Amino acid sequence: MEFEVYIHLFLSFFKIGLFGFGGGYAILSLIQHEIEIHGWMTQSEFTDIIAISQMTPGPIGINSATYVGYTASGSILGSVVATTAIILPSFIIMITLVRFFFMLRGNKYMEFAFLGLRPVVIGLIGAAAVLLMTKENFIDYISFIIFGAVFFLSMKGKVHPIALIVMAGIAGFVIY
Repeated sequence: MEFEVYIHLFLSFFKIGLFGFGGGYAILSLIQHEIEIHGWMTQSEFTDIIAISQMTPGPIGINSATYVGYTASGSILGSVVATTAIILPSFIIMITLVRFFFMLRGNKYMEFAFLGLRPVVIGLIGAAAVLLMTKENFIDYISFIIFGAVFFLSMKGKVHPIALIVMAGIAGFVIY
């Protein structure tokens, strides 16, 4: 049944949007899990979608949802369903929080909840990094050297991030 894929897309991405704390990279492992459950695409296709999502303007999580929705359903409607589903929980939560913002300001329980979410976000981002380390995306020692140099220059050298991106791009172009 063709309509069934739209229901699965909506429920999967609504769940991801509801529990996906920490931004786009943190939810990549959640998206990958749903792709595996439903068999919407291969790991290689998912890696390609992540690369495309990084290059296109906008948040990577929303871009990934859009591409997965299209690939899973084969139609633009699938993109719309997946994108709407991943955005909807955040929209509802933000409308609710804005409504009660002044009541929650300074609440120690809210502060404790956000403190508890920090390690979870770091773990999800780490899981996304491990997820992207496939045979197609193998990182060699030269990449680690470039990473180390950029990290050092950003932390100790106080070099502007845009300059670091340009320098790393030039180094990658020349070396590879």
